[in-house]
Amino acid sequence: MTENILNDIKSIVGTIIADGATGTNYFSKGLETGDPPELWNILKPEYVSSLHKEFIEAGSNIILTNSFGGTSCRLKLHNEEKNVYSINKKAAQIAKDAALKFRTDQHCEILVAGSVGPTGELFEPLGELTIQKGTEIFYEQAKALKDGGADLLWIETLSSLDEVDAALNGAEKAGINSAITMSFDTAKRSMMGVTPQDFVNHVCGRSYKPIAIGANCGVGPAELIVSLKELKSALPEDILLIAKGNCGIPEFFNDEIIYKGTTQLMAKYAILSRDAGADIIGGCCGTTSEHIKAIRDAVDTENALFAWPSIPFHKNTKVSFNRIKDELGIPWKNLDDQNENLGRVKRKRRLKR
Repeated sequence: MTENILNDIKSIVGTIIADGATGTNYFSKGLETGDPPELWNILKPEYVSSLHKEFIEAGSNIILTNSFGGTSCRLKLHNEEKNVYSINKKAAQIAKDAALKFRTDQHCEILVAGSVGPTGELFEPLGELTIQKGTEIFYEQAKALKDGGADLLWIETLSSLDEVDAALNGAEKAGINSAITMSFDTAKRSMMGVTPQDFVNHVCGRSYKPIAIGANCGVGPAELIVSLKELKSALPEDILLIAKGNCGIPEFFNDEIIYKGTTQLMAKYAILSRDAGADIIGGCCGTTSEHIKAIRDAVDTENALFAWPSIPFHKNTKVSFNRIKDELGIPWKNLDDQNENLGRVKRKRRLKR
């Protein structure tokens, strides 16, 4: 469990490409707002498999299972809390089958990461959930994903250090490696006030450590790069850095959440992420396979100016605030308006990505 399996992939491909969104892509396939995508593992496995295939063909080296809301806390909202094991194990099996088929066809290994999202509950003293109970909740999901064939856990979109501890405890108990990301919002902190440096320092003070740490979701690509720089400054060299940003800033329009990021925007974000030190780059909410292909092409090309002649890439690799501003926009511009909009998005958003 101590071996970093991600290093094997990195030694072959350089920058590792993760996949994109799950829930927001299922909407185009018929998922209704408020319905749990995790049930599609049982009801519509062919849809789940086809999205994995799209991301693999676009260039993803890591695909995440359709299990973000797979804890008993989240499934309880749909009276499915007794089916945690079967739903999560099936999610991992579907992803593993897709990964193994591609390996057979292309002779290139694809890693399956078991997606584990937040419980949606508050920990003591703000709420009733204890770290011990949280550990058992995450262990239940982790064991099912491991039994289904997941190569590692991908714990994502967390906001509190108590939940970080519970999730990592659950992974350790299940005997599986993990990657973990937090979501940093408009206050340049997580929803529970954690800074990127707080996050790294806390996790690295544990005996069981993840093999990769990073940021996902949050606001938009520009804001994520700022968080990424702070994470990198505190991160030990033996732990890989993850960037998984939203496809543009979420907007609330006609009672729906919209992401308007283009392939060019995500190509810029990919190069900036790489230059900021990210070892693993993917997309979060709104990111399609087309966006992932743009990320793959931009990162793989030695001269990004040749691959994307319309993009004003800087010729140096320093990731300054001005470079972020020029290529992705001003981070946290119109902060008050973004706070109001994102507050509405968070209240509306059932799916993380």
